[in-house]
Amino acid sequence: MNRIIINKRQISVGKPTYIIAEMSANHNKDFNKAVKILEEAKKAGADAVKLQTYTPDTITIDCDNDYFKIKDTIWKGKNLYQLYKEAYTPWEWQPKLKKIAATLKIDLFSTPFDASAVDFLEKMNVPAYKIASFELVDIPLLKRVAATGKPVIMSTGMAAIEEIKDAVNTFKKNKCKDIALLKCTSAYPASPEEANLRTIPHLAETFNVPAGLSDHTMGSTVAIAAAALGACIIEKHFCLDRNESGPDSSFSMEPDEFKQMVKDIRTTEKSLGKISYELTKSQKKNKVFRRSLFAVENIKKGETFTDKNIRSIRPSNGLPPKYFDTILGEKAKTDIQKGTPLVWDIIQSFK
Repeated sequence: MNRIIINKRQISVGKPTYIIAEMSANHNKDFNKAVKILEEAKKAGADAVKLQTYTPDTITIDCDNDYFKIKDTIWKGKNLYQLYKEAYTPWEWQPKLKKIAATLKIDLFSTPFDASAVDFLEKMNVPAYKIASFELVDIPLLKRVAATGKPVIMSTGMAAIEEIKDAVNTFKKNKCKDIALLKCTSAYPASPEEANLRTIPHLAETFNVPAGLSDHTMGSTVAIAAAALGACIIEKHFCLDRNESGPDSSFSMEPDEFKQMVKDIRTTEKSLGKISYELTKSQKKNKVFRRSLFAVENIKKGETFTDKNIRSIRPSNGLPPKYFDTILGEKAKTDIQKGTPLVWDIIQSFK
């Protein structure tokens, strides 16, 4: 339950973070640009590219009354139908893109928004499904996706924990047990202050599934922090040029930014390591620079050790500093030259 497998790749805690480049509408209705996004995502180190499978008619209706008008977002002034008409990925492209992805050796799957999209994607034989935050409450759609038996990655933006439970239980009851959950802030762009990344390990613990982040913040800091908290999956919107006037380009990552993020996530994974108090090779070499007890003046045989003639200094060849008080007041067994590390054999009371 706490792992999923996509194209023989295990996604779980302790494994490399599975990094998804979300193409969304960043192709701007240009097939060659969509292909270029695949190629650049692969070069940047993405493990997968994700599409979205809908048409304006499968996701909404062409209606201009107030219910369908978009307010207070970057898409303000449009109605839903207009936005999705501009943003959708032509379905005839998607099997072609999947074949190209296979030649590039990068996973490709999609987010379906209705049953017809699931049927279409099944014919493409996608290796997994993504459920968008907004569709988490669409129980009939979840049942249809569950019936495919494919692994599912589900974003949880806007969802109360009871709604997440309902969605997860829907998959389980319909024989889909390979589920991963993504913390998501459904704002475009999202602010780091609203990321609440500590939810990621809580999702993993509560639902016994791999958990990760679908990230709409600008830059890579939040994604890297999520990896440090144990995110198994990171999803970021990916574009060729953020200055292009696409619906999602303003909050997407460009190839060089994405590449640096992947590099930083991989470094983060290495740094997490394991619980260990053992000295590393480099630490063993540097242990000599620890402090220890030394004679800092010439000391005659029988002379008393004081805080003037012995001190805790670097390097570490002498007795550990914790014995300083023990040695004070004792006498030298032999003449001791300044700069000599203290050892038990040169202290009278000790054999």
